[in-house]
Amino acid sequence: MAATAATEISSLDADALLAQYPLPEYLRENVRPGLDMLLLSAAEMPDLNANGRARLLFGIHDDLGRLKQIADDRARYPEIAEVEIREPLFIVGLPRCGTSVLHALLNEDPNVRAPLQWEIAYPSPPPERASERTDPRIARYDAYLWESFGGDPKELMKGHPLGAMIPQECGSFMTTSFQSSNVCMLQNLPRFYEWFKGIDATFRYEVHKMWLQHLGWKNPRQHWVLKIQEHMYKMRELRTVYPDAIFIQPHRDPAQVIASISQLMYVIRSPAYDEPGKDKIGREFLNLWADGIEAMMDYRAAHPDLPIHDMRFKDLISDPVGTIRTAYAQFNRELSDEGAQALLQWLAENPADKHGKRSYSLEEFGLDEATVRARFARYTDTYRDFV
Repeated sequence: MAATAATEISSLDADALLAQYPLPEYLRENVRPGLDMLLLSAAEMPDLNANGRARLLFGIHDDLGRLKQIADDRARYPEIAEVEIREPLFIVGLPRCGTSVLHALLNEDPNVRAPLQWEIAYPSPPPERASERTDPRIARYDAYLWESFGGDPKELMKGHPLGAMIPQECGSFMTTSFQSSNVCMLQNLPRFYEWFKGIDATFRYEVHKMWLQHLGWKNPRQHWVLKIQEHMYKMRELRTVYPDAIFIQPHRDPAQVIASISQLMYVIRSPAYDEPGKDKIGREFLNLWADGIEAMMDYRAAHPDLPIHDMRFKDLISDPVGTIRTAYAQFNRELSDEGAQALLQWLAENPADKHGKRSYSLEEFGLDEATVRARFARYTDTYRDFV
């Protein structure tokens, strides 16, 4: 079955795939290099099982289809291209540092908007403010979640929130540029990952902005709140497209981070492999996130004026409202009493371990604290007051 998967993937042609989703020339020509590299990288990984092959191919068609929807609506409604994106707030840094909680909490601020999971899955027609909680695509997305994962979504929800009305990470729409490392979460694609690290990813942020303009056209707020850890690799390109962007970087002990993310990636990866290999996953994500945080530290060292607020994971958990107010103050923003109450309401409705308690350790992924601390020595030394 694995050999069949590799053969079928290797027979795919980027031009033939693109012909199925006619795009404007600029989009088509900028998508092609990443699509070529993704197909080449996937064909080199013969251990994908039938489900893994199907998931990969579905993702390619889904990304091309959603990008075409964005492009078609943009041509149909030229005013979408005039939507202004002002001072978007990006949550960056390592995974498993409370970034999903922070994303959800900030989305409760009446002045702030995050992309929602259903909007990213079904972007056309552009969502509207009046139906943001009643759109029939909401129920469609929730039904799709339970039918499509291929594994146990209940286990996944212990570590990562799922649901139509939950904020979605940028990776889920940056994949439509074919310049996102998000595909490397679902399957091991070393050639694509190495290519991704070396590219100029300005195009992916142009596509990113197209999505925000699309989603915000009929459902605007004052500001966007956005997050995905892979922004760390491409800060120069992000700020080229969003020169007034501001940032929050939560911090946590990297030994806890790597144990947690390895367990989550094992759950996500397992349906795609007959033998996903815990030791392989541990090593892969140890190095992947060390690469990311190194890139972020290099950028910050070269740009000491970067508008960024460093946040302790422990503070966010112990005093979320106060911690968010402190972050806002750095950017001359205020959290209203209404916003604070909405945050507290969200916390009451979404307690820790709402979907069950997770258990994980470095050792089950072939790692130990000494190995992780050695790999993240520069990070822990730089941010010792925050981890």
